[in-house]
Amino acid sequence: MPHAAMTAVPPFFGWRVVWAAFTVAVFGWGIGFYGPPVFLPAIQAERGWPVALISAAVTCHFLLGAVIVANLAALHGRFGIVAVTRAAALASAFGILGWALAAEPWQLFAATLLSGFGWAATGGAAINAMVSPWFARRRSAALSTAYNGASLGGILFSPLWVALIAMLGFAGAAALAGGAMVLALWWLSGRYLAPTPASLGQYADGEAAGGAAPAGAAALPGRALWRNRRFLTLAAATSLGLFAQIGLIAHLVSLLIPAMGAQGAGFAAGLATVCAIAGRTGLGWLLPAEANRRRALAAVFALQVCGSLVLLAAGGTSVPLLLLGVVLFGLGLGNATSLPPLIAQQDFAAADTARAVALVTACSQAAYAFAPAAFGLLRTIAEPWLFLAAAAIQAAAAVVVLGRLNPRPGPAHSPPSARCGSHPPRPRH
Repeated sequence: MPHAAMTAVPPFFGWRVVWAAFTVAVFGWGIGFYGPPVFLPAIQAERGWPVALISAAVTCHFLLGAVIVANLAALHGRFGIVAVTRAAALASAFGILGWALAAEPWQLFAATLLSGFGWAATGGAAINAMVSPWFARRRSAALSTAYNGASLGGILFSPLWVALIAMLGFAGAAALAGGAMVLALWWLSGRYLAPTPASLGQYADGEAAGGAAPAGAAALPGRALWRNRRFLTLAAATSLGLFAQIGLIAHLVSLLIPAMGAQGAGFAAGLATVCAIAGRTGLGWLLPAEANRRRALAAVFALQVCGSLVLLAAGGTSVPLLLLGVVLFGLGLGNATSLPPLIAQQDFAAADTARAVALVTACSQAAYAFAPAAFGLLRTIAEPWLFLAAAAIQAAAAVVVLGRLNPRPGPAHSPPSARCGSHPPRPRH
């Protein structure tokens, strides 16, 4: 009995990491992504500054975040994921407090330096970096679960920000939300993000043993990644897809109000988020490990093309068609974030995957920072142009992502025959 107890394999730690990353995503998106649209009217009401000025600060927040995301893999390599995540929580807390306390426009833009860093280091690339070391074959399910924290962040924080600002003022709301983020992420990072599979004697997916590393794509060091067609098509397709998504979502509620009223439009926005969770979870758990994920992403874009066209066909008056369009468009919302890291896992060598994901995320974030303004300009011409533009851009994204189907995707996991034993082999000295 003592011998059996000593050799018992500890429970797989990876799913605990997934739920920790889920919580990071709740705070990261709830504060860094869904927060600025609520901050804009709050600052405008308190300071009386032009909406265009505050909107420029929101764009600056996302652009600065894109610069950080592009270098996130290097930051994780130098300082460690725990230190970077804790620094991000502090930066987010002080950044949004800076937004609330800014007495001059330059102070508002200075605050975006902190809030942009906080958003970048708790966003999509960061979640991928937390989860990926623990999963290979089941990475699709793990990432979809972790990324659902982003959708929950929108569901929780969007109304919470409004309520807290009404009760405590912008500064009080920022202090409370930022303090909660620091406390939660400081503890979670040390407890769940510090261990690695090797430090616990475990392998990806909780398998009982590891095997030889699978043969995959050739490494692409330095600038070689930027000359690689697989990377360029993935970055371009993701940027196009998210540009269309963010642009349409930013105006969707106000477009639905004439036909559905404020309460109905709010319900429709919530329905889109629920559909995003359902679509991401379903595809994440059902997508086979060997499936070509570029085709899956193209299908997601095609589904959103259908949703955009149904919204166009509604003519701003047919409530059933408007709801159907919201459902179709919403089903693809989550997968546009979770599928690119899975494509990178298939298309690139393991050493390049984290950097490729970070750079794809940075490119898409830099693109969608301008989407609300661009779609707003289209709206001044004619509202149907928004839906036509969204459909055309999503169709282009589908074509681009299929422009480089990987003929020999690297295996997502080692074959069962390669597994033996129950502990990692000890290094020979």
